[in-house]
Amino acid sequence: MEDAYSLFMKAKELMGRNDFLNASLFLEEAIEYESEKGSIREALGICYYNMGFYSSSRNHFDKAIEIDAANDFAHYGMGLCLIKENKISRALGYLKIASFMKPESEVYRRVLKRYNR
Repeated sequence: MEDAYSLFMKAKELMGRNDFLNASLFLEEAIEYESEKGSIREALGICYYNMGFYSSSRNHFDKAIEIDAANDFAHYGMGLCLIKENKISRALGYLKIASFMKPESEVYRRVLKRYNR
């Protein structure tokens, strides 16, 4: 039997190799142990986003934000999901929050600038 941390670390390794499907399997198992862990929710959001499951991704980013409202990457991820769903005005709110929380992030600034017209 594995614990949430070891499952999370296996998933992160797989994510580093762009194996989001297998990473998501480990993360779904980890969430059974630690459902209120923002890092697991964020990682699942990333996996589902990269597999094209934007609604599932959004659900995990939303939960990560609920767990920790100061999670800038979860706000950024939520914004990206909403862009994929063509909900640009809603996306901008999340992207602005992420950019405000982490003003040094060139990535956040670039995406915000691209869609904030």
